[in-house]
Amino acid sequence: MITTKPRLACVDPPRLLAGLDEVYRLDRVGHLTVHGTMPALRADELVALAENIDLRGRGGAGFPFAKKVQAVVESAGRREGRCTVVVNGSEGEPSCLKDTALLLHTPHLVIDGAVLAAEALGAEEVAIAVHRQDVEESVAAAIAERGPSGVPVGVSRTPDRFVAGEGGAVINGISGAPAIPNGRKIRTSDSGLSGLPTLLSNTETFAQLAVAARMGALPYRSVGLPTEPGTTLLTVGGKYVMETPTGVPLTYVLELCGLTPGQAILVGGYHGKWLDPKSINAATISRESMKKYGARLGAGAVLPLPENTCPLGETARIARWLAAETAGQCGPCFIGLPALADAIGQVERGGGQSSIDNVRAYVNSVKKRGACSHPDGTAGFVTTALDAFPEEFEAHALGAGCGRPTMGVLPLPEDALPLALPPAPLNPAARDERRQRGPTEKLLVDWSLCQGHGLCADILPPEVLTLGIDGYPSSATMEVPRQLRAQAVRAVRRCPALALRIEE
Repeated sequence: MITTKPRLACVDPPRLLAGLDEVYRLDRVGHLTVHGTMPALRADELVALAENIDLRGRGGAGFPFAKKVQAVVESAGRREGRCTVVVNGSEGEPSCLKDTALLLHTPHLVIDGAVLAAEALGAEEVAIAVHRQDVEESVAAAIAERGPSGVPVGVSRTPDRFVAGEGGAVINGISGAPAIPNGRKIRTSDSGLSGLPTLLSNTETFAQLAVAARMGALPYRSVGLPTEPGTTLLTVGGKYVMETPTGVPLTYVLELCGLTPGQAILVGGYHGKWLDPKSINAATISRESMKKYGARLGAGAVLPLPENTCPLGETARIARWLAAETAGQCGPCFIGLPALADAIGQVERGGGQSSIDNVRAYVNSVKKRGACSHPDGTAGFVTTALDAFPEEFEAHALGAGCGRPTMGVLPLPEDALPLALPPAPLNPAARDERRQRGPTEKLLVDWSLCQGHGLCADILPPEVLTLGIDGYPSSATMEVPRQLRAQAVRAVRRCPALALRIEE
């Protein structure tokens, strides 16, 4: 378990962290003294408020909150109005502590936002998912302080896993099922907790909603950028939780935390991107600014890499941990990611130029093939490291090394164990090119079912289906020419795992 306590800081004026300069935790009385009482909103007023302040999910994807609410309203209308609200506080990435900080220090603000949404929607309950014991205790105490009136609110402790924070995994965890992502994309607004339409969003999102509902749209927009109003929470260096208005220079955030950019900064966490010194000096805390450099704030992690540590060694540590965090439900993840981590280890041990080539090969082998986004995100993390530190990778591959030890500065759980599994054998028959013959249908792979039997490759020619270096289909979607449809149907029927299907 991660037991790190977040250290709080802010650029005035504080909103989410207001009052915490005087007390460690705002109980119910302290919370009402600082923030005041909550108004009540109808569903249409909730949507209008979220649209006016451009409220977006703060868990990583940045999806517009108003669209989520509207989708739940429409789905609930087809289900006799029944729906639920879920707060995703399952902060499974060690580089993120902002949700932990909110739920430890000001839990009533989060509950206020969730209850506000639940009452506007007529929801049956509010469920809060967390993974730390101290956070669970803080939320449970806040629920008890509020008494039994209003929408029922409960807290559930889900597994402390990286993939357990994905929306479907959160719903599964609260329901008592394995907290892993669903193999197929299921919108929680259609079917979430208890099979009901569910408004699921991040902890900070609901806290921002509670602040905006009290202030009103115009005062809320008085801080931050006109195009991205308000404040945001960042976890800086894996230990500082900072509230800052949007538009503040990235270098200023580091300065307030007593940190320097170092060799580079990883923005967006372990599925994020490294920014070089030039980009760091120009970047501001905003979606638009990060987009210019191919990055995004994601869940708000900002990780500077000090000058005294080895970039390759740090990359290898995180890649091994990410590989161990696999949900274990698709081959590209539970075979491909350990193989990718081991390939990085071969570079670290002086495996020559071919070892770097192998890393790139394994990156390509897992992209766009998983049952969830974990393989893609991990491949992206390794790719951005290759791009940011090419000289260090080459120096290690050729045996000289970069001359720096691996200090372990990128946060990992205290009980994280190293993982180094042997790589899957390369398949010389794999081909990158396909011939196009007027396809009319597509053959799809369900990664949550595929077990890598490879029987489909015995039936279909390489222009339709090839196996990747891990022995699984090299693509999730394959175009089927009309003249090969009969063979595609045979492949679907022959698959012992029922992992293939044909769609127009």
